[in-house]
Amino acid sequence: MKNNYSVGVDLGGTKIKIGLVNSSGRIINKISIDTFAKEGPDKVVSQIKKGIHTLLDTNKKTIQGIGIGSPGTVSLKKGTVENPPNLPGWDRVHLGRIITKEFGLPTFVENDANAAAIGELIYGAGKTLNSFLMVTLGTGVGGGIIYNKKLFRGENGGAGEIGHITIDHHGPKCKCGSRGCLETYLGNNYLTKNVIEQLKKNKSSLIYDMLNGDLKKLNPRIIHEASLEGDKFAIGVINNVGTTLGHGMASIVNVFDISTVVIGGGVAGFGKPLFAAVKKSIQARVLTPLRPRIKVRQAKLKNNAGIKGASSLVLYD
Repeated sequence: MKNNYSVGVDLGGTKIKIGLVNSSGRIINKISIDTFAKEGPDKVVSQIKKGIHTLLDTNKKTIQGIGIGSPGTVSLKKGTVENPPNLPGWDRVHLGRIITKEFGLPTFVENDANAAAIGELIYGAGKTLNSFLMVTLGTGVGGGIIYNKKLFRGENGGAGEIGHITIDHHGPKCKCGSRGCLETYLGNNYLTKNVIEQLKKNKSSLIYDMLNGDLKKLNPRIIHEASLEGDKFAIGVINNVGTTLGHGMASIVNVFDISTVVIGGGVAGFGKPLFAAVKKSIQARVLTPLRPRIKVRQAKLKNNAGIKGASSLVLYD
């Protein structure tokens, strides 16, 4: 079978990852460049162009199209990106039109978490599923809803914003403007800030030794490593993350009657204890007939989820 090739662009607030991907989902080559987000949309778009040119100049393949996964609300038909939280100045950018004009190739733009969901549907944990809920745990908390092999986008392309479910209306202020969003508890920045505050009262935790007392270096990997060593505080953090996520996901499960949850992103590296806590928490809160049907799976695309998910937009109908 002859391979077809597409370019996947994973647009992040710090780095832009770009890869050449074949029709089997194999990344042939990839590069990473700085986003320069603080310099505004023109600079970021220039970086996207530069990265794609660099990749194509070193890989002489016939390209079917370009897929871009971007934070923010995305209009699939117009290829516009609106108000991504980590890209200052992006009120509305016609990203698809700009990239199509530059390269003369069909360009598909989608919300990054939606792109991850499509990637898992085509290449990953969702290949054998008709429907599932995708949640990405990283700097923020994103999500995508796959129903009958199709992505549910909503009226404006903003469906699946799982991170902005309110789980406590008196909770902390979220950068979206609301309070008590799931993201304010589970987004990487919020999570580490909360854990640092808790550590001040739990100085016997192994995490203190691992960081040599420098709490500013805390990240999810350190928490995970401490938990593997049996640190009760770290184990408690992971269980709390899973329980909190499950509380939010139970509402989505009840609304959509979709019983499988696929979890990806860096925080998903907490592994089996996290997934067990999520499942237990969902089952405790969903409608009784749904409880035995709940399944929680780890996403399979891992570090390449952004590139593969974006490239899959070219193939996805």
